[in-house]
Amino acid sequence: MAANDNKPHGMLTVRISAMPADTNANGDIFGGWLLSQMDVGGGVFASKTAKSRTVTVAIEAMNFRKAVYVGDLVSVHANRVRVGRTSITVHIEAWVLRRKDMPTQSILVTDGNFTYVSIDDQGHPQAIQRDGAPIST
Repeated sequence: MAANDNKPHGMLTVRISAMPADTNANGDIFGGWLLSQMDVGGGVFASKTAKSRTVTVAIEAMNFRKAVYVGDLVSVHANRVRVGRTSITVHIEAWVLRRKDMPTQSILVTDGNFTYVSIDDQGHPQAIQRDGAPIST
């Protein structure tokens, strides 16, 4: 799924302001902080889709396109890529509204594919339920 460069795709799952405590040694927002916000948003989307607890098992195809700065409003959007028997792959986009430009234009700063596995209360993989029946592939 290719990200469109002028508007977010998918369900809004997280919206948060980037704060000074989230910066790296250069004063930009730390990539790990942004990755964490994306994982949280993707987990919300995956759990809602799977109707169960989910855990992150893989992150692939990450593209860090632009820097995030203190004061930027970060929005995380999620789209389903594929649903397997126990896993779901989600394309996640992080967009920002720059503090000085709000609310004029969203900028795509990062995107990637995250894979989550549906788990039961004991932490074991379980079949993803769809409309009351497990998904079969």
